[in-house]
Order: sequence, then C-alpha cells, then structure tokens
Amino acid sequence: MWPAIVAVIPARDEAAGIGQTVQSLLGQAYPALEVIVVDDGSQDGTAEVASKAAAKIGADERLTAIGGRPLPPGWTGKLWAVKQGVDAAAARGPKYLLLTDADIVYRPGALKRLAARAERQQTVLTSVMVRLRCTSLAERFFIPAFVFFFQMLYPFAWANRPQRATAAAAGGCMLVRRDALAASGGIEGIRGALIDDCALAKQMKAAGPIWLGLSEHIESIRAYDTFGPIRRMVTRSAYSQLGYSPLMLLATTAAMALTFLAGPLLAIFATGIAAWASAATWGLMVIAYQPILRLYRLSPPWGLALPAIALVYTVWTIESALQYARGQGGQWKGRVQAAPRGAR
Repeated sequence: MWPAIVAVIPARDEAAGIGQTVQSLLGQAYPALEVIVVDDGSQDGTAEVASKAAAKIGADERLTAIGGRPLPPGWTGKLWAVKQGVDAAAARGPKYLLLTDADIVYRPGALKRLAARAERQQTVLTSVMVRLRCTSLAERFFIPAFVFFFQMLYPFAWANRPQRATAAAAGGCMLVRRDALAASGGIEGIRGALIDDCALAKQMKAAGPIWLGLSEHIESIRAYDTFGPIRRMVTRSAYSQLGYSPLMLLATTAAMALTFLAGPLLAIFATGIAAWASAATWGLMVIAYQPILRLYRLSPPWGLALPAIALVYTVWTIESALQYARGQGGQWKGRVQAAPRGAR
C-alpha cells in the first residue's frame, strides 16, 4: 500500500506553468495523493488556472486552492505560503508532504519512485535536484554550471551520510515525513530563510536521515530565455549563502579565482612547465564538468567555458552583496526579503 501524500504548492503569479504542474501530479498513477495550491497574492489568476487544470482531467476533487493570508513580519513569502499549505494538509493526516514548486512537472511514475525510495531508506527528507530547462543560449551557458556549483558546495554523498554535518536539499521537489517535520520545529523553524531548501535539510537531518539526488523524471519548465532572469535568480540569494559575511565573500571570491581562473590564465599567458601544468589543470576542470554536461545533453567542448562561467557567477555573488548593502537583498516578485537590520 502506498503511503498517503499531500503535495503543497506555494504559488505567486505562476499562471504560466501551474496548470502543467497540477496536471502532472494529479495524473500520476498514485492512489493516495491530494494537492494543495496556496495562492500567495497572485495577480494573474494562478488559483483559477490550477483549478481549471485539475477539472480538465477530472481530478478537481483532489485539488484544494486556498488564498494566502497577509505576510507577517519575519517570514519570507514562499515559506509563509508553505506554512499555510502544511497546516491545511495536517487535517488530512498524510504520512508525507511533497513540497514542490509551481513550475515542476512530474513524468509518469516519478512520484512512486520518490515514495519508494523514502520508504526503503526510511528518510525524513527525500529530495531530488530536478532537471532544469536548458534550451536557450543563456540556459545552456549557466544552468548546468548552477547544478555543478551546487554539487561542489553540497556534495550529495556527504549530505546523504548521517555521520556528516553537510545537509542539503533541492527546493523544487522535497518529500518530507510530516511527523518528523513537526518534531524538528516545523516550517516556523526556517521562516526567514532565503535558501529555504538547505535550511530545511539542516533542520530535518537532526531528526533523521535525508537523501538528495538528481532526477531526469522530474523537470522544471521555468524558462530563462535571456541572461537577466538567471542573474536575478543568483543575486537574490548568493550572499545569503555566505551568511551575509564580508569575510566569506572575500574568501569565496579568492577561492573561485584560484580554482577556476588561475589555471586558464596561466595556460594562456605563462610559458614552459607552468603553462603545461596549468593547461592540465584546465583539462581536469573540463573533465570534472562532463557528467553534468551529459545530463543536460550538451557537447563536451562546453567544459572549456567553465572558467568564464565561474567568473560571471563570482561577479553576480559580489552584486548580491551590494544589493544587500543597499537594502535590496532577496528581491523576489516585488518583495525585498533580506536587508541589513538598519534598512528594514
């Protein structure tokens, strides 16, 4: 018998994709699934689109759309919406909550795979890094690198070992055991976190084992047709990842320069042994990038661009710090969610 799951989808102006998300979930051959959409002050008819999508496949009785209440102080918008969805789901008494985004599409059988892993490994949090859209030039340039750098920051093998302190999750798809979430402090415990997935993983890992992996059966349909939206995605939370610490920013900038830029620059401009050694370093960098390129079906020569991509990500991280200093940190759909105390 499959364990009961309630999917909670926080949504703010997500009419473009939420219909596909809702239909992909309610269309799963999963016998014990309900979906709750929390409409976080949308102006584009998000809730109506979700309801019509469910009705179109005859599953409207398994969808609940609720209007979000005003955002209280100390909460990020997404987590306040998630909190309301989790509270609504509690009355249904599911074993698991699927915390997922409004742009995520589940292929047939994906939910059973996720639930089977959680049951088999007895994890309190089972998460997958969904396959992000990688079609436009901007996406091909920056999206695989985003996954690559995330894996460098949070090695999945470390996150999956109970003995390791490393904890990480991917916010697009997180299957959470409801009792463990409540016991660990609930959504309230991370209410102000910008990088809410990793904050939740850290909180949940104290309650039991977690697991994080990659998936080709669950994907994001959110489009990044130009470089601007990717830049905004990174600058919104990059400085938060560094704990808003100028020293960590300096150390990270130096580390990125040493790791990704020094080798290629010396390979081009140095001579003799230094040039050959640096070229070999660049080559190893290209090789390390290949598994992610294969996942995104990009050709191997894209690996040569990794130093330039790393430079751009470093610049965006510095820009994230500057936005925070100006009181404009964590901007997302009209909300400033991270600012120095004096600017709040």
